[in-house]
Amino acid sequence: MSCSLQSLMLPVRGDGKGDNVFAHAAALAKRFGAHVQVVHCRARPEDMMPYGVVVPRFFRKQLEEASTQVAEAEEEALRAEFKKLAKVLGLTEGGPSADTPTASFLEYTGKQVDAVKHHGRLADLVCVPQPDLTTSLGYNTLRSALFTSGRPVMMCPHADTVKDDLGGHIAIGWNGSLEATRALAMGMPLLEASQKVTILTTGSEPHATTAEELQTYLENRGVSASINSFKRDGNIGRNLLEQTAGVGADMLLMGAYHESYERETIFGGNTQAVVDEAKLPVVLVH
Repeated sequence: MSCSLQSLMLPVRGDGKGDNVFAHAAALAKRFGAHVQVVHCRARPEDMMPYGVVVPRFFRKQLEEASTQVAEAEEEALRAEFKKLAKVLGLTEGGPSADTPTASFLEYTGKQVDAVKHHGRLADLVCVPQPDLTTSLGYNTLRSALFTSGRPVMMCPHADTVKDDLGGHIAIGWNGSLEATRALAMGMPLLEASQKVTILTTGSEPHATTAEELQTYLENRGVSASINSFKRDGNIGRNLLEQTAGVGADMLLMGAYHESYERETIFGGNTQAVVDEAKLPVVLVH
């Protein structure tokens, strides 16, 4: 039985990265006739207060009023930008509608990580920007999406243009691990709609499913896939990016953080190399 991609969730906060991610989400929405829910995260006044500092009541009230005014102005600007961009991207503004690419704007009061956890759990795909190495902005959002939503996460690097057939050729990073298996299961809507699938592998974990067995499994689902076996050379995440570019795929599907998140971010790791260096959309599943 085939499955489909019907709902995409996109958190935004006025940092200038939302337009790029919206364009990626819109490309998929138009292919699947899906709905994109854009969630603007509005900070609570108490979250704006200096931590560990006693603030006089009158000054606290002034800060709350000022932060509320700033948040309202930002929301108004983002809502206007959303309306304009949705039209440019070919999405109809409104709620989900069968076989029609639509988009809606929702205001969430609270932290962005909580917005992702709340709204991401009922999305078929959570779309986030690639974290910024220079400012470290975006890592908490990506982490929340991966570890608290329970859904696949599409990380979107900056792109001047996004192809209408995004996901036309998908590369699967396969080693038979639990994370790779989850990525396969959650990524089936994308795989079943793709024109070409390439399995990238250096071999499977001991006693795990092989790339050849995965190929047969996909064939039974109506997905024809080729196998590209390669020799590991250094960081496997970096190898996957190189191989993905080499076969001409426009999207990579892979399991994420087989080792702990903390260990990979501190000491470097396979997933962290992909997060930091990817030049194409990567669908990650933990």
